[in-house]
Order: sequence, then structure tokens, then C-alpha cells
Amino acid sequence: MKTLLYIFIVLSIALYPQVDRTKPPVPGPAPEIKIGSYEKFELKNGLKVFVVKNDKLPVISVSLSLDIDPILEKDKTGYISAAGMLLRTGTKNRSKDRLDEEIDKIGATISTSSGGVYGYALKKHAETLFDLISDITINANFTQQELAKIKQMMQSNLAASLEEPDAIADRVMKKLYYGEGHPYAEYETAESVDKFTLDDCKSFYETYFRPQTGYMAIVGDITLAEAKKLAEKYFAQWQKKDVPKHTYKAPEPPKSPVIAIVNRDNAVQTNILVGHPVQLSMNSPDVIKARVTNTILGGGTFRLFLNLREKNGWTYGAYSSLNNDRLVGSFAASANVRNEVTDSAITEILNEMKRIGKEPVPEKELQMVKNYISGSFAISLESPQTVANFAINTERYKLSKDYFRNYLKSVAAVKPADISAAAKKYILADRSYIILVGKADEILEKVQKFSTAPVLFYDELGNRIEKTKPAGDEAVLTGEDIIRKYIQAIGGADNIMKVQDKTVMMQAKIQNYDISAVIYQKAPDKMLQKFTFAGMDQVIVYDGEKAFQKSMMGEEELTGDNLEMMQFEAGLHNILRLSDLGVTIENKGLDKAGGKDAWKIEITMKGGAVIRHFYDKETGLRLREERTVDSPQGKITQSTDLSDYKEVNGVLYPHLMKQNAGGMTLELKITAIQINAGIADSVFKVN
Repeated sequence: MKTLLYIFIVLSIALYPQVDRTKPPVPGPAPEIKIGSYEKFELKNGLKVFVVKNDKLPVISVSLSLDIDPILEKDKTGYISAAGMLLRTGTKNRSKDRLDEEIDKIGATISTSSGGVYGYALKKHAETLFDLISDITINANFTQQELAKIKQMMQSNLAASLEEPDAIADRVMKKLYYGEGHPYAEYETAESVDKFTLDDCKSFYETYFRPQTGYMAIVGDITLAEAKKLAEKYFAQWQKKDVPKHTYKAPEPPKSPVIAIVNRDNAVQTNILVGHPVQLSMNSPDVIKARVTNTILGGGTFRLFLNLREKNGWTYGAYSSLNNDRLVGSFAASANVRNEVTDSAITEILNEMKRIGKEPVPEKELQMVKNYISGSFAISLESPQTVANFAINTERYKLSKDYFRNYLKSVAAVKPADISAAAKKYILADRSYIILVGKADEILEKVQKFSTAPVLFYDELGNRIEKTKPAGDEAVLTGEDIIRKYIQAIGGADNIMKVQDKTVMMQAKIQNYDISAVIYQKAPDKMLQKFTFAGMDQVIVYDGEKAFQKSMMGEEELTGDNLEMMQFEAGLHNILRLSDLGVTIENKGLDKAGGKDAWKIEITMKGGAVIRHFYDKETGLRLREERTVDSPQGKITQSTDLSDYKEVNGVLYPHLMKQNAGGMTLELKITAIQINAGIADSVFKVN
């Protein structure tokens, strides 16, 4: 089956607002800071409670955070996140509908996660808010029905992430930074989400949701006496039970630079991530110096931004992060650049990483960064929740009682020599992973100079693969050979030729909107695609010569690559006559598609438009199609995964299609396929 509705994706993206890039505050003189006070107490079951009084508004918030060691989920990764979501789906005393109704009735907000529960409401509803949060925390009731919904959502998010370069880079980063056997190296996969059960979620909840691991912050229009009364009434009965502790070996940076590439044939830019794990905890004496150091390098609009964007114009933004963590922290510098300047951008990132450790930071630049940090810190204090977080972190990480009160003094005390020392310790240009998500054919040769070790290759799932070219008997396989195998796999040329017209009906959902679609095709080369989205019809029609797209935005004739691809898709029998169409077909070797070994075929049309097909090495079936198309936002990449093949009139057609374009994913389920229904030519009439 041809790739369908590619124009739909382009139009849909145009309907969604784009997020504006926010600007950091302009550096100014460090303000005088006075941190609000808090009071604390502890229940007999070990629950630690922190109270921050703020009566400016008649509201209160309650946040419960659990201090749990990271847990290895292994081949069931995802059950802990699912358990956190299940908390919000009902209790032993309240169904989900009743819970939602009671929350709405008081105008409250309650959210849950595997790390705790948060709630917010007017002061007059404090009693009800505590009752609801207590019930959710202590009396959770997980059901298979709700888990099925959560799993479906997780699978949908996973499918979308397979086309998002940042998500792909993050998976590879986790594998490289932390290594096998570390919880930070784990991430959800379709297989792990399928595998975990309701019992896994229940076991996590029953084992780890215990009061002695909890820190509760009560913030707002409430006194200490009121907070004690509510906490005792609703949380004293929470039963204490031993909670397992976990320790892990601390990962180390590589001994020398390591390059890892995830090939994306249709990528027009490369996502660059350079970094490594670091040993930096919250209570380290270096943590403030490290923050100042990283801000100079890659915070706000400082060195990386000024170099890669302002000076060279290679990217919209270049930044770095240096994160502390009780197990293992991380450093990462990142930028998204055009393929042709990938090596230049890496060179400048590494140069800046080295420079900050070698050259003393000018006092003027250092003071500007101190002012920037001080201003950000002052802004954070506008929220009473910040005071509560400071109190909890002081207790949790065994910090000095004056740690946050003296924070700005500590920032002001940082010297250029401290910056150099911190950079040499925590920013290691010569011991970094260089992770690249982009078009390997355009970047590989240029980036090999950054490491003496062989380049590593990964797929979009974060799995290590070999960069494979045809070898042995497979070396003589041409693109035409692989397509001939596909033709046989789906039913053979004779059965394909018997199809004179085809009607395909589909259903999909995007956000809260249902989509219905119908595609008409008639030999030799007529096609109409119609879909209804949010009450609006959009149509793309090709009559064998011209193509138009019609929507609420008007009517537009397709030209260029979009027209050429439409012509290719419209032909019912084009797969049988590629040589007659003047296209070139090249076997690009083995790759991965949907977790399977697949031959990657590149089809280049006479006008230069390129489509890539991925064919299952074993079955010969087409697993994926990729292309770059024009949209209102410029050129975007679209991929379509094909699965659930079923026979209709002697030919196999996919009945499930997952399309991704511009970071948006659409799952199309084929509900019916009609062959030779006698479609009239008038259906394809264009103006």
C-alpha cells in the first residue's frame, strides 16, 4: 500500500501554534535576598512535614515527595511510571469518576506520579483536599482497565519518540553514560510496556509508598496548628514498612572520545550531544562552583550560544547542562545544526569546553554570570513552594541549615580559579561521548577525526547496530531484486494487475479529535484522499495530470517534489513499472525498521524527489517509508511504519500505519478495503 495522507500531516502541523523561544532575564546587580521561614514536624510513622505560611491568597498546596532509591526495572521498564499514573485513577473508596467529580467540585488540582502526589485548592476546602490526597496515597486501587488505557498512551508516546531526534539522542546517551545494570540506563520500549503487568505496578506501590520515605510540604494560608491537625487526621494511619535500599556502581567517563551515530537518512540537520557522566552530588562543596562554571559555558546566552549562534549562525541555540545527582550526575552540551557544518560545530563545542578550563574567566564575564544566577534565584523565591523545597532539600541531602540563606554569598565568592578547577574536574572534552543523530552519509567522514576509536552506530531504539553494507551473496542484490521479492510477498504481479480501483477507509485520533479518512485510487494513476478532522474536510486530488489540495485555508495546486511524489503514489501499478517511470533504485544496505533487519531502498525520481523504502529482510514486506516534504514551516521529514498485513482479493495490504511528521504521530487503522468497486472518473475531477 502506498503512503497515504502525507499532505494531511503537513496541513495539520500548520494548524498548531509554535512555541516561542523564551528569553532569560537580563543580568543585573545581585539583589539582597531574604528567604522566608518554615516550620516542621514529624508524624509517628516517620512522615516529615514542612509548613510554609503565606496568607496573601486564601489557597493551600500539599506536595508529597517520596525519597526512593532508583530501581532497576529490567525488561519491564515502564511499570513504575505506570504505577504513578494509576494512582490518579481511583481508590478503594472512590471510583475514578467519583474522584474526578469531587476534585472538580472544589475546584482543586491533584496530580500523581511514581514519586508522590501534589494537590492545590482554596483554603476553605483544605479538609477535603487532605481527604482526597490521603485516600489516593494510602488506598490506591489499580485496575486492569485503567492500566490498558495507560499502556496505550505510553505506546503512542513511544511511537512518536522514535521520530524525535532529541528523544533518540537521549536513549543513546543513557546507554553510553550509565551502562548495563544501572537504572539511569533504562527507558521504556514497546516490548517492556507490553511485558509489565498490573501486579508489577501494585508491587511497586505496596513496597515503596511508605510514610518514612515521605516529605510533605504544606504551603499557603495555613497555621502550624492547622497543618498538624490535618496531617495527623489524614496521614497518621499510613502504615510504616521497611523499604528496600539499592546501590549501584558509579559509571565513569570514557578514557577517550567516543563517537556514536544514529543514522537518519532524511535528516537535514544533525542533533549534537557532547558529554559524559560526572560525580557531583547536591551536598558536594563544588556544586555552586560547578553551576557558575556551566552557566558561563552554556547557560542562557553565554559562550556556546554566542559562538555557535551569534558568531557563526549555525543554530538557533547552543547550551550545556551540568546536573548533580545522588547516584551520578551528568554533563551535556548540545546544538542542532545543518549537516554540512556538523564537524565545525563539534570543533567549537569542544574548544569552548577546553577553553573554560584553560583560560581564566575575565572578571567582567564572571560578574555578569553571577548577576544572572542571582536574578534567577531571586525570581524563584517569589514562589512560597521554593521555600518548602529548600527546606526539604536541606533535610534530604543533609545540607547546612544556612545553605540556601548563604547561597548568593557562595555564588559571589566564586573566583576565576574556582571556575578553572571545576571545569577541569567536571567538563572533560577529551573524555566525552559525541552523540550525533543525523544523516550518516553526510557527516561520518568529517567527524571521524574526533576519535581514534571506531565509530559506534545505534538505531532509533538505542540498540547498538553494525553499519552494514551488502556482503557475500547479498552484495549482488539490487534494489530491483528486493522490490521483486516484495511483489511476490504481497501476492504477485498478476494479482496486483487485477486491481483496477481501490477504496481504503481509515480511522485515527489526534489529541481529542477523531479523524476519518477515505482514499480512492483508480488505474492507471488517479487518486483522491479525503479526511475529516475537527469537523473540517480536507481533500487532496490528482486526476492523472494535476494535483490540488483543498482545505479551510483555500485551494492550492501541488508542484515540485510534492507533485512528483503524488504522481508516484497515485499509480496503482507503479511498483510493477518502475523502470518505465525513469526512477533510479539503489540498495543502500541493511538497516533497522520497527526493530527488524530491513533492506533500505532509495528511489530517486526524474525530478529529484527521493523516497526511501525499508523491506523486511526475511519476509520481503515493506516496513517503513520515509520522505522529505514541503510544509508551511519549510521542509519536514515524514516516516510511515506499516504493519498488520492482511489479504484482500489476493493481495496483502497493511492495516495499521503509524505516520510521524514534525514530531507529531498519527496512528491510522484501516477499517475496510474495497477492490474493483467501479469508482467513477468524476470522483477525481479537478477545477
